[in-house]
Amino acid sequence: MPEGVSIALVGLLLGAAAASGLRLYATVAVLGYLGRIGVVALPGDLRILSHGGIIAVAAALYLVEFLADKIPFIDSIWDVVHTFLRPPAAALLAWAALSEVPAEWRIAAALVCGGVAFSTHGLKAGTRAILNTSPEPVTNGAASIAEDGLVAVLLFLAVRHPLAATVATGALVVLAVTAGAWLWKRLRRFLSGRPVAAA
Repeated sequence: MPEGVSIALVGLLLGAAAASGLRLYATVAVLGYLGRIGVVALPGDLRILSHGGIIAVAAALYLVEFLADKIPFIDSIWDVVHTFLRPPAAALLAWAALSEVPAEWRIAAALVCGGVAFSTHGLKAGTRAILNTSPEPVTNGAASIAEDGLVAVLLFLAVRHPLAATVATGALVVLAVTAGAWLWKRLRRFLSGRPVAAA
């Protein structure tokens, strides 16, 4: 790793990327607020997140997301739109955080963090799409609240226990890839006319 990049920074970036794939606006608001009150020293250009205006906008957008995410089918539409926002934003956060390291490391970090966010976003969106096939709203709401809790845990680990955040992020990526492969296999069986139950 280049000078200035520590396990604390790696854990912060990976944990924030995983959280961004689930709740981008909450991640930005929480990191900005923690940076503003001095709980965490935001690295590089990521310090801009502690600006009061950015915190306010991110918090307002999170409030909208919090409500939209609890409504079946609306949550899936929200996820489709945010497929084009969460991963690029996570990549941008990593790029900003490493403003003082060589460009090749910044690009690599942006790609990794964007990929991590895409993985957790895909896991969330895929799970919600499946849950929305059920007519009752309770499961969907419970899943949304669980995601809020997971984001809180990821951000806590990213700030206080970066090594644990790195491990947790790795586990989430593995889970996302495994679930994606399973869903792809079932989809192929369905499209080929073979019984899905035989998968």
